[in-house]
Amino acid sequence: MSKTILHTPTAPAAVGPYSQGTSTACGFHFFSGQVPLDPKTGKLVEGGVAAQTVQVLKNIDALLSAHGMSADNVVKATVFITDMGQFATVNFEYAKYFVKNPPARSCVEVSKLPLGAEVEIEVIAVK
Repeated sequence: MSKTILHTPTAPAAVGPYSQGTSTACGFHFFSGQVPLDPKTGKLVEGGVAAQTVQVLKNIDALLSAHGMSADNVVKATVFITDMGQFATVNFEYAKYFVKNPPARSCVEVSKLPLGAEVEIEVIAVK
């Protein structure tokens, strides 16, 4: 099986030894978890978990768009949040992005996320 490394300057650069995403010859695209970094400044956005969720979804959209896809191509999402008490807020913003035919999803509370983020989302898309 071959893989292709996916990259776009319109989404935050990887902050470690990983790729923004990879794709397979079968048409599956695996995107690394996105935290709420502003791709222009490299800093976390301010404004709480709602603003962070919006930025995460913008980053995901940038990755998808750069590779000819949209939210409609996402078949699975995994959401990581640091406080399950914020689930409704994250879910509200998430629902604005995945308006029709939302993907399968898991949501997990974790103790910490990179760079102090409150939310991270990773997606798998098919083209």
